[in-house]
Amino acid sequence: MTPRQPSPRPTPRRRRTVARRVLTAYAALLVLFGATLIWCLLELRAASREARLLREGFVPLQLELGEVLAQQNVFNAQLNHITAAKNPADVREWIETARRARPAAFAKLRAVAERLPDDEPTTERLRREWLLELDELAAGRPGESEAFSLLFQAMALGDAAGATKLQSDLIKREADAAQRLRAAKARVDEAMGRLGVAASAREQRSLQVLVALASLTLAVGLGMSWHMNRLLRPLRAVTSRAEVVATGDLRPQPAVADDSEIGELARTFERMVEAIAAARAEVVHTERLATIGKMAAHVTHEIRNPLSSIGLNLELLEEELREAAPAGAETEGSREALVLLAAIRAETARLSRIAEQYLSIARRPAPTLEPESIGDLIRELMAFVRPELERAGVRHQLDLDEDLPEVPIDEAQIRQALLNLVRNAREAMTDGGEIAVRAKRAAGGGIDVIVEDDGPGIPDDVRASVFDPFFTTKQRGTGLGLAVTREIVEAHGGAILCEAREPRGTRFRVHLPAHPSDGSGARPRAELLAGAGESH
Repeated sequence: MTPRQPSPRPTPRRRRTVARRVLTAYAALLVLFGATLIWCLLELRAASREARLLREGFVPLQLELGEVLAQQNVFNAQLNHITAAKNPADVREWIETARRARPAAFAKLRAVAERLPDDEPTTERLRREWLLELDELAAGRPGESEAFSLLFQAMALGDAAGATKLQSDLIKREADAAQRLRAAKARVDEAMGRLGVAASAREQRSLQVLVALASLTLAVGLGMSWHMNRLLRPLRAVTSRAEVVATGDLRPQPAVADDSEIGELARTFERMVEAIAAARAEVVHTERLATIGKMAAHVTHEIRNPLSSIGLNLELLEEELREAAPAGAETEGSREALVLLAAIRAETARLSRIAEQYLSIARRPAPTLEPESIGDLIRELMAFVRPELERAGVRHQLDLDEDLPEVPIDEAQIRQALLNLVRNAREAMTDGGEIAVRAKRAAGGGIDVIVEDDGPGIPDDVRASVFDPFFTTKQRGTGLGLAVTREIVEAHGGAILCEAREPRGTRFRVHLPAHPSDGSGARPRAELLAGAGESH
């Protein structure tokens, strides 16, 4: 086998943990909830600012302005009837008192107007215009005091025409002031109306946005529920798989395709199930061998001694027949008796060999490992079986590396294992053929021995069972040869593999490690499988 280049290790993917996924989903929901909360706070702040503007600015201004306008209307009404009053002195006193109270009323109105915030786009321009308007109204028109004095003087002198003319001029001035106050009040009412419309629009918009955010939050919550259900689905699959395994079903199943720790748990669980199945198979194999051992002991005790006695008596009987009929004087009946005796002796010998095979399984000692040359052992073995192969019309071919290292083996047991493989190959070719035996340095250390034939081959559905005890496809086979071979190889810490040979035939690979192991054969078998596709 040519050494296999180690494949580059894949770059490990960053595993997406369940905790990270849950945290991501929770963070998404938290961001959405935070956005909703911030938007609500901003809307609440705007509504609170507008309510404060109405409560502390526009409403007091509107009330104060209404009071000043009412005073102005009463003043105008008194002024309209001053010339027709029965007691002009009293009316004059009231008007003088009202005129002296007017600056204080305008000052109070100005103080209320100054409370309007100057950093709001709704009130900044209105506040500036209002203060200018109030300053002009509070200052009055030039000559107003002189006009009132002249009016009161004309009334005192009884100048009705002059008083009426002066009254008419003053009424026009005060009506103009009342008109300006009403216009100012209309602007305040208009600003308050705009605030009301804006508040109503904000309320409608807030309701719509709140419904939209609530729907979105509900959708995200449902999405999170679906995501968590999908995230935990592999865990439920692992739980269901564990329940199935608990019932004894150890058939391999594909692991859950998930890159989180749950997926890793599922893959680890499947590896554990495979290990349990392998251990159970090993226990079954061990129990089988133990049963075989007990059977072999019984067969050896009950059959071996009688077979030896039968064989000895057959030899004595054959000798008596030959003595009774010397050479050249045999009758046809004596010759037939000798042929029957030979057949009985052959069958007795076969039964003895079967008993020896059972005994070899039951009493095989642990291998005694010594460094040995596999090449020399194979050459001696093939020289030993050459006459047997030639009688069966089977050719053989050897291909041994020159630099094969010595490996620790029990020479007698490995010889028996290889002899079983060679004889198994010979028996597979009933019409003759060719056996090839190769020995190569293994890529991972140790030696690989390959025994292959060009016989009819082994069907795929049968190949997996060829190493099972008592399994055989031969009419007169015991099904113990390959089982004994595998037991010997695995006792050396090695592995054996049976595979199809192209275009026909069967190939057995035996890996013997360079260093003795615990005999499990797990790593050697993996190495053997890794190199199974290489050319030789």
